[in-house]
Amino acid sequence: MVVHGGNLHEAAERYEIPYAQWLDLSTGINPHGYPVPPVPADAWRRLPDEGDDFAACATRYYRAPDASHVLPVAGSQAAIRTLPALLPRATVGIAPLTYSEYAPAFARAGHHVVPLDVRWENLPDALTHVVVVNPNNPTAAHLSAEKLLHWHAQSRARGGTLLVDEAFADTRPAASLAASTHLDGLIVLRSPGKFFGLAGVRAGFVLGAPALLDTLRRTLGAWTVSGPARHAVKAAFADEAWQQHMRVRLDGESARLVDLLRAQGFDTHSTALFAWTDDARAVALHEALARRGVWTRLFTSSGSVRFGLPASDAEWTRFAESLRAAMQAIDTARAG
Repeated sequence: MVVHGGNLHEAAERYEIPYAQWLDLSTGINPHGYPVPPVPADAWRRLPDEGDDFAACATRYYRAPDASHVLPVAGSQAAIRTLPALLPRATVGIAPLTYSEYAPAFARAGHHVVPLDVRWENLPDALTHVVVVNPNNPTAAHLSAEKLLHWHAQSRARGGTLLVDEAFADTRPAASLAASTHLDGLIVLRSPGKFFGLAGVRAGFVLGAPALLDTLRRTLGAWTVSGPARHAVKAAFADEAWQQHMRVRLDGESARLVDLLRAQGFDTHSTALFAWTDDARAVALHEALARRGVWTRLFTSSGSVRFGLPASDAEWTRFAESLRAAMQAIDTARAG
């Protein structure tokens, strides 16, 4: 199994701190989740009606060409696990440090996975498919639409596909490639779980060419998104006032998180929903915070750590105090 954030039961067992006493900053999920209105009884009783306007709501929110280019799925995870088998087997470029489900999924489907260097202007001749998480999870690196479309043109000329995962793109909607998904060979994955804080509903969207989406629909089968999930996401997509307010709030809280880390000497990179550092002390900081009941996301392959946002003033205070105490413990250990 691929390791992810949110594995708080594992932390509680390892460090022998009761589950309820943890401050969980291990995910990039908005801690101020969308206030879902009461779920109608029919949403529980009836099978999901795939003839409803769910895809149309997503089309408007993501600014996709039309509803034929949008397929609702049970979280983008379902698409990540399924799409590689639907693409011609070839060499696929994936960044060494990015969302960790992609490389195993493409390898299982028989593709040859090679490291992608985001600094490339042009793709190597041997590269057919490209996977980009934009902004990247966890490094927060962002590639321009112009560069991605340039890569798409190169990939498509070889019969390949550019897959762009925009799970964290909701805070900067103008930078999305969703409007370009009329182009063959371009797939965009979107998730309401991060920005709207609705990870529990397990809903996501694949944006791309209708022919590919039809194949994916047949592969996944019927009723991929539940009635209650459809109700929650439709309400969130329609609430533009909440979206505008939340983008401003998250920008401010992200800056606050970065300031706290930089005050302790950590160079960070961030999105509106998380901060990341590959400082030489990052692993030690993860361990010291864990011993104080603060759970962060450790990336062992790179010795880096990602921090999500605290949810309340009390949590911000606890994190700031735990961070200072952790750094004192690290400095003391190094001095000794």
